[in-house]
Amino acid sequence: MASVSSAPAQQVIAKFGGTSVANYDAMQKSAGVVLQTPGVALVVLSASAGITNALIELAQGCPRAQREKCLKQVRDTQYEILSRLPENAAVHNEIDRLLGNITTLSDAAALATSSALVDEIVSHGEIMSTLLFTEVLREQGAQAQWFDVREVMQTNDCFGRAEPDTAVLRTRCDQLLAPRLSQGPVITQGFIGCEAAGRTTTLGRGGSDYTAALLAEALGCQRVDIWTDVPGIYTTDPRIVPDAYPIDHITFDEAAEMANFGAKILHPATLLPAVRSGIPVFVGSSKESGAGGTLVCDNDPNPPLFRALTLRRQQTLLTLHSLKMLHARGFLAEIFTILSRHNISVDVITTSEVSIALTLDTVGSTHTNGTLLSDELTAELSALCRIEVEQNLALVAVIGNELTRAHGLGKTIFSALEPFNIRMISYGASGHNMCLLVPGNDAEDIIRALHRDLF
Repeated sequence: MASVSSAPAQQVIAKFGGTSVANYDAMQKSAGVVLQTPGVALVVLSASAGITNALIELAQGCPRAQREKCLKQVRDTQYEILSRLPENAAVHNEIDRLLGNITTLSDAAALATSSALVDEIVSHGEIMSTLLFTEVLREQGAQAQWFDVREVMQTNDCFGRAEPDTAVLRTRCDQLLAPRLSQGPVITQGFIGCEAAGRTTTLGRGGSDYTAALLAEALGCQRVDIWTDVPGIYTTDPRIVPDAYPIDHITFDEAAEMANFGAKILHPATLLPAVRSGIPVFVGSSKESGAGGTLVCDNDPNPPLFRALTLRRQQTLLTLHSLKMLHARGFLAEIFTILSRHNISVDVITTSEVSIALTLDTVGSTHTNGTLLSDELTAELSALCRIEVEQNLALVAVIGNELTRAHGLGKTIFSALEPFNIRMISYGASGHNMCLLVPGNDAEDIIRALHRDLF
């Protein structure tokens, strides 16, 4: 297993996920990781586990009984941590103020919600977890400093999936953040930002990883450590396949394919800033920091043919039929213009003479409510062609190296899949993956069959 313990001291960003800051005991362990890892200058946190989901429910205007249940969950999580910390009136008052703000905003959301209101409510999870974690570090003797990432992370106003302005980020990091890094670990929020008018935005679910990589690039850090609840990246989800094993080293290209096709341990966009700047990303467990992990880096001198299997659930297949496609120009351009206008990106696509089939991922934005097909989008597409929609599908991806040059690949993979129906296949666009769209109910059995035969 790759390890960070023997690495020379360097400027490192440590990111901790929700389970790593779920409660006081988890925060204690994560604080120990920060203090024991040489070179940690900046710590990026998610909200405590379960808090973001509760806040999203509040932001979407749930009934009063459910609202009270969610508010209690949020309050209890913060107060449990506060009760274990030394008394600090200023922090306690600030947590109370934020909880009161959540209550007021959720009451407003019950009357009428909006994308901007959702982001404003959801952002409170990261604000509270970082305030509390700063106190946990101080309790252990660190000169920890709290920092509001919205001072540097300016984004566009695409609420729920905002994109940062990297030029502004670099300038503001130089001015506001870099001078503080030598004074003790700085604790800040992942996932959130601020658009030009001052309204809070979010970067999409899992965006804390993206935040860490963006800040590492802007500050010129030497490594990003992502601490989660498993010791590294596995050949597939070990909850599905108990025999799955951790990967020691993996290339940026392979990890990006895994992240893009459903591996939840990394956010799909996380690696973009790291790849641009050649910053290695280490993935380890905050619960077992000495157990090693996976180092994501530029290259692997001996990459295997099959590296991993990923699963992305909740896929929607949209099939468009029209005779206008036959020997016509511009039809596909018109379709993709409509999808772009509705902020929808296409994952997997296949075409025939008179039809096009494409998948839409419903996982990512905090605002999709499980569907991307609005009435307006459906109406626009129906004016051009006949549409069919299939739900409850899953995308299984075989991740590897030079797959398009391997002999006998089809026989190897499809022998394992003989008992199953395959709805759609995408192969050839990349040498790093083969994608299979399958019925959602068969997805885990397909992963187990493939892992048994390929690994």
